[in-house]
Amino acid sequence: MHQRRLCEQARDAHLHWLIEALGVDLVLDVGANRGQFGTGLRTSGYAGRIVSFEPAPAPRAELEQVSAADPAWQVHGWALGEADGSAVLHAVDEESELGSLRESSEFGRAWKDAMTRTREETVDVRRLDGAWETVGGDATRVLLKLDTQGFDLAAFRGAGRLVAAGGPVVALLSEVACLPIYDGVPPMDEHLAEYAAAGWALAGLYPVSFDRPTLRVIEHDALLVRTP
Repeated sequence: MHQRRLCEQARDAHLHWLIEALGVDLVLDVGANRGQFGTGLRTSGYAGRIVSFEPAPAPRAELEQVSAADPAWQVHGWALGEADGSAVLHAVDEESELGSLRESSEFGRAWKDAMTRTREETVDVRRLDGAWETVGGDATRVLLKLDTQGFDLAAFRGAGRLVAAGGPVVALLSEVACLPIYDGVPPMDEHLAEYAAAGWALAGLYPVSFDRPTLRVIEHDALLVRTP
């Protein structure tokens, strides 16, 4: 869709500027799918470390192939959440980027027929702050990108001290929903209110997908920075 490409181009240009302005030395790519976000970072000129997280085996296999020749790009097969443990991933065969730890909503199933056909896979879930010694290294200026298909707030909460004042995360990119395609996803205003309460300010808001019959936006990418 032409509108979506324009939104992506605007978001990517803003993100590239922000990475340079903040001196980002590590990108945490949560919900990496097949590596599209990391590949885009490399294309834009970012040469620092990337650590990607993708729990679904099929897209992770492609992600590992994409990142294999890049020594500064590491991949983990976990989902990130609010507590360590395991969870059921509802994987969509035809559209693997839509796999979620939440079941599809009535709207989601009407929006994409593929979301009516899922398979269940048990995946490991980790808190980011508990895994920091493994993934963080000596990074001090981190971009946390969340695209977890409805689980962003849980992953954010599991980052704990890392996203608190004085923590290493200096920028946040999160997908927020206006028309949730998964059950139980907090709406955009609740997402942004929780981020604001934790000291994060909105720097940009870019539509991700649209409901063509009604012309309504389904999800936005929200770009946030720490409040002074």
